[in-house]
Parts: sequence; C-alpha cells; structure tokens
Amino acid sequence: MAFDADSHAALAALLDHVRAAGADAAEASLAVRQSLSVDVRMGALEGVEREEARSVALRAFIGKRQAAASSTDLSPKALKALAERVAEMAKAAPEDPYCGLLEPEYRAKAPFAELEQADTAAPAPDWLQAQATAAEAASLAIPGVSKSAGAGASSEASHFVYATSDGFVGGDSSTSYSLGTQPIAEKDGKMERDYEWRTKRFLADLPGAEEIGALAGTRAAARLGARKLESRRAPIIFENRLAGRILGPALSGISGAAVARGTSFLKDKLGQRVFAPGFAIREDPFVKRGLSSHAFDGEGGAVRAQDIYADGVLQTWLLNSATARQLGLKPTGHATFGHGGPPGAATSNLFVTPGPDDLATLMRNAGAGLLVTEMFSPSLNMNTGDWSVGVAGAWFEGGDLAFPVSEVTVAGNLLDMFARLIPGADLDRRGSLEIPSLLVDDLAIGGV
Repeated sequence: MAFDADSHAALAALLDHVRAAGADAAEASLAVRQSLSVDVRMGALEGVEREEARSVALRAFIGKRQAAASSTDLSPKALKALAERVAEMAKAAPEDPYCGLLEPEYRAKAPFAELEQADTAAPAPDWLQAQATAAEAASLAIPGVSKSAGAGASSEASHFVYATSDGFVGGDSSTSYSLGTQPIAEKDGKMERDYEWRTKRFLADLPGAEEIGALAGTRAAARLGARKLESRRAPIIFENRLAGRILGPALSGISGAAVARGTSFLKDKLGQRVFAPGFAIREDPFVKRGLSSHAFDGEGGAVRAQDIYADGVLQTWLLNSATARQLGLKPTGHATFGHGGPPGAATSNLFVTPGPDDLATLMRNAGAGLLVTEMFSPSLNMNTGDWSVGVAGAWFEGGDLAFPVSEVTVAGNLLDMFARLIPGADLDRRGSLEIPSLLVDDLAIGGV
C-alpha cells in the first residue's frame, strides 16, 4: 500500500483548517487498514472476515490546552468540521502544562531507513483456508490429539501517515501474515489444549502449516495426564515462548507516565541494578522485517538502537515529549502513535542476551523443579512488585521432564526474581521480543 497524494492532501487540509480555527499547533494522522482472516474447525470452514478501514485523526493545542478526535469521513466538508470541532474542544479543555508538539531538535530526519515492512503478497481466501486446514490436520495427526478448538490464517496491510503543523511528515506501510492452530488432546475423559501461532511481515518467512500444526499437537499431547503438586518451593523455568510475560512489568514499569505518577516498583531504579549481573535487554527499531520496527516514533521523534538494561542496570525511562517535560528530561524516542489521542510510550524490537546453557542444561543444573509452559490470570501489585500467576507445565528432574503439571500457582516479588534470573540459550524469535527460557532458582509453588 503506497503513499498517495490524497493522504498528504487530507492531512494538510486538516492542519490548515484547525489553525484557521484558532489552534497554535496541531498534529494529524491518517490510517488505512485492510485485513482478511479465515477460520476453520475440524476441517470445516467456520468463517471468513474481510475488513477495510480508513480514518483521520487530529490533535490540536491552544496554549496549554489540548483536544483530539478522529473521523472516518475524509470528505473536504467533514475534514473542516472535524478541525473546527477539535479547536472548540481544545478551548474548553483544562490546562495541561506538559502538552505540546515534540520539540524540533528531537525529530527524526529524512531520508528514513528502509525497514522492509511491506510485502506484495495478497493471499486469496482459498489459500488461507488451505493453510489453516493443513495446520489443523497436522495437529490432529499427533497421537493423543482428538479434536481441535480451531485454526486460522490471516493477512493484513496497513498504511499510516503522520504530519505536524511545524512541518514534519512521515509515513509507513506494513504487512503481516499469521497462521496458527489450537489442538485438544484427550485421555481417560480428560482434555488438554495447547497452541502454536506465528506472525511475519513477509509471507515467505512464515513457517509451513505442517510444522506449526505438528508442534501444536505435540505440545497438547504432552500435557495429558497432568498432576497437581503439593505446595513447596522449587526452581522455576519459564519457557521461552511465554518468558516475555515475566519481563513485561520491567518495561511497563519504566514508562514515563508510571514513573511520573510514582505508581511503579521501578520508579527509583534508573541507573541501578535491577537484574542479575550480565543480564541485558537491548532495543533496535531498525531491524528489517521486524514486527516492531519503525523509522520514527509516534511524535516524529528520532529513534535509535539502545540498551534498556545493560549488565542488569536500568539505562533509560521510556519517555514521550509530555512525560519528558514532566520529569525534566529529554524524550527517548518511545512515543506511540496516538491517532486520536495523546501518545503513550512503548519499546520497539527487543533482544534479551542469551546465556550459555540450553533448556536441558538449565533443567539439569537446577536439579528438580517446574517448567512453566502456560500462564493465566496473573496478579501484580505494580507499587510493590508482588506477583502471582496460575500456571501449567511439567515437573523436571535431572534434566528430563518427569510428568505434566496443572492447576498450580507460582508467586514471588519481581525485584527479587529479576535479581536472580538466569537466561538460557534457546532463543525464541517468533515476535518482536527475542528471548530465551528464564530460570529462577527458587519460587513458591501453591498446590494442594
């Protein structure tokens, strides 16, 4: 989906109209999205959904007041009405001493990096259905798998343009393709389910349907015969495909908004050790075909590859322009695209530095413990870092899996857990977070 003159003309018109209506400054964006998804279950077509959406958004500033709104009507009359409405809303809004456009010195400069975000492949519904059916069939072929909760395949293309009243204009086009299935295994009247799902920017990079289905089926079958555990303390290994959920609070807790409100267990940790020595999380927004790559942030800000945590030490907050002003710091290039509202803050592609040991060696070194392969209903006190979650997985002994486990919880304080995290070598590269399995040497397990 290429940029077109109409996109730029619509945004230019919005900015002209809102300044004529009294705005001191403004930002406008246009988003276009086309998607196609196909779902099957037990070999039968369950549904085909096609979506096309197009919208414009405007945020205007009058002094230290701001307002924003969006519209799906791009006609000249509607654009003028949207601009006038937003200007009137801004005049009536309460003052916000930190609002405003990003300062020009922090803006990204053209030409922007080519990040290979858009493929030309446009698979037809029949092809997507065939892929979903093949993935499901491969999972059903695994011994122990009796049925399926469904499989799906989808494609999406999007186009985004962002412009400001002080002259910044940037755009991005991207595609994504997804395929996954959720098989159900059954034994002695008891059922277990698992899944495998992949998303890629380019269709050719997507794993084969048979590979995805077989992996999902194998995982589901491995959960048959699950037992409960007695409450105890033991080493816990979080499998790489879900280990990112452990690190989520280490990122949301360093957002500028959380730090400025004082509602984060990490609010005083900048420049201090949070993780074990050697532990590192690096960010790179310029990865070609990366799922979270971008050449500029949601305010047109310059972005860069940087360490979020290095040798266990927190290196930066995640700041947009407003939270940077509130904290008396410089923005860090982490603004998200608001498209109808103020931006938030988030990271791009992240890379956790792996350790030297594969999963089997991690288990062997740990002795006996729990490998967590599913997590549900997490509970987190963001002020203290106290955390608990329901889990399922497998008990391991001497480097080998002994038996599947379900209906237990694990709990601890995240600061204590982070300080003892040991990364494995088994990197999972399915999303925008590249991460290995993570070992915590001792956690409370709640069972029977």
